[in-house]
Amino acid sequence: MSTAPARSAGQSDTPGRPGLMLALATVGFAVNFWAWALLSPLAVRFQSALDLSSFQQALVVAVPVVVGSVGRIPVGALTDRFGGRIMFPLISLVTIIPVLYLGLLGQESLAALLIGGFFLGIGGTAFAVGVPFVNAWFPPHRRGFAVGVFGAGMGGTAISALTTVRLVDAGTTATPFLLTAGVLAVYAVVSWLVLRDAPNRSVPTAPLASRLAATVRLKVTWQASALYAVAFGGYVAFSVYLPAYLKTAYGLTQADAANRMAGFVVLAVIMRPVGGWLSDRIAPSRILAISLGVVIACAVVQSFTPGLAPIGTVAFLAMAAALGAGSGATFAFVAQSAPANQVGSVTGVVGAAGGLGGFVPPLVMGGIYGQFDSYALGLILLALVAAAALLLDLMSVARGGRAAHV
Repeated sequence: MSTAPARSAGQSDTPGRPGLMLALATVGFAVNFWAWALLSPLAVRFQSALDLSSFQQALVVAVPVVVGSVGRIPVGALTDRFGGRIMFPLISLVTIIPVLYLGLLGQESLAALLIGGFFLGIGGTAFAVGVPFVNAWFPPHRRGFAVGVFGAGMGGTAISALTTVRLVDAGTTATPFLLTAGVLAVYAVVSWLVLRDAPNRSVPTAPLASRLAATVRLKVTWQASALYAVAFGGYVAFSVYLPAYLKTAYGLTQADAANRMAGFVVLAVIMRPVGGWLSDRIAPSRILAISLGVVIACAVVQSFTPGLAPIGTVAFLAMAAALGAGSGATFAFVAQSAPANQVGSVTGVVGAAGGLGGFVPPLVMGGIYGQFDSYALGLILLALVAAAALLLDLMSVARGGRAAHV
């Protein structure tokens, strides 16, 4: 595949600094993820106000996540071609439109929420912009840490969870949407003025369709997709389902369960750059093996529903740390193994797998509990899936070293 050196406006005059570029990309990821997650905290209010069924409520929450996950595939490929300097401001500006629509007009009916939620999913594609952008700014031995730091921007969902309802209570249902739209606009301007693509980054010249076809033929694409579906998918699943689990299994209040979920999310976010940093110094496959081993052990322990203090709490916090570190190690593997001019395309596919992987476990857990009045089987299934991912890591990723493609 042919490549050409990339140049963005002003790059020769203002080459930028890797640390500054990483910081701005991480902020952009967090801001766009904040917008992406605006509907979830208000789902209960929408259900009451619009008399939605449980399925309709779940659909309102699911639509932006599914669109944001699948949309990473073309957005990652476009980032390979046009660079983060163009794509970050563009994604941020486009996301403002559904945010304002939902804040001012889109809360009157289920159809309006679904239309707004569909386009709100664009904010979730920012992940596929940042990974190739950051990757190009750092040498191979520092990419795991850099991409891990960028990945901590997934904490933008926590910003939404902690502030959206409070902003509505303090103002109106439009308040959090107007505030987020304003932040997105500021970021779009700042990123356009300050962001610069890395000098001499590889730019593919082949058509989009052929590049995506080439991406799905890469061995690293499917290896990383499977691993990320377990690591990041597990994080997404527990961040969504943990409050319901704690309330049902341990009788916690909604507020207490939400606070514990926030602790789970924060620890996973912190551990993501740690996983990337360790991968730079050891090897992504080893960090993944340790992380998946911890997930297996914790899932088995938790299947017995031990007391929440201390065993249950330790099990869930250890699982949060392992899932966060495993997510960081997966993209350290991508950064080390994917061809330089296809990092965005690979990131798009892998990111989509991780986002979509978070929706199956809550459905399975809910279905199993409804059938057997117990979460034990669901947690054993999690342990088995993590064991399959561990086998893949040991038999393919670790043995393959840095082989990028077949």
